[in-house]
Amino acid sequence: ATVSVLYWSYLTMLDENSGSGLGTPTLAQRVQIVVQRLLDRSVPHLALRYTILVTLLVIFCLRIYTAQGYYVVAYTLGIYLLKLLVLFVQPLVDPESDEEDLGPSLPSSQGDEFKPFIRKMPEFKVWRSATEALLMALAATMFSIFDIPVFWPILLVYFILLFVLTAKKQIMHMWRHKYVPFNVGKKRYVGKKSVHEYEK
Repeated sequence: ATVSVLYWSYLTMLDENSGSGLGTPTLAQRVQIVVQRLLDRSVPHLALRYTILVTLLVIFCLRIYTAQGYYVVAYTLGIYLLKLLVLFVQPLVDPESDEEDLGPSLPSSQGDEFKPFIRKMPEFKVWRSATEALLMALAATMFSIFDIPVFWPILLVYFILLFVLTAKKQIMHMWRHKYVPFNVGKKRYVGKKSVHEYEK
C-alpha cells in the first residue's frame, strides 16, 4: 500500500509540474495504481501467488494439448522460465568475478564472516515475471499466426538437454563455491537457540 501511495504522489507531482494543476489521473494511470496495489497486497501471500501461477501453467498446458499446436510458444516459455530459475538460484555477485566492490559476496573459507545469500533476482520478481510470461503465452495461443508447424519431439529433447546442462553447470557452481540458495537444512535462530529446519 505504501508503494501505491508513493506512486500516487509521484503522479500528482508530475501533474503539478505539467502546469495543469491537480487533476484526475487518466484511465491508464488508474489501472496502474490498481495493479500496483494488488501486487503490493499479494507480497506476503506466497501460497496464493504460486497457486495462481500453477493454475495458469495447467491452463496453458491444457491449451497446448487441446490445440495440438503452439509448440514454439511452449518452447519459448520453457526457455524463459528456465532463465528465471537460473537467476533465482544465482548469487547477486558471482564469486568467480575479479571485480571488487560489487556488494556482499559469499564466504570462501571457514574463517570468513557470515554473508547472507542475496539472489540475482528476488522471489517476487521471479513470480511476477513468470506470471506475466504465462499470461502472454496464453494470449499468443489465441492467434493462429503463432501456431508454427514444427516437429515437437525435437523441441522437447532440446529443452530437456538444455535443462540438464544448465542444472549441471549451476550445481557445479554451487558445489565449487559452497553455497545453497535455499533455506532447507540451514540453521534458524529463535531467541538464543538455533533450530534446524529438518528437525521440525
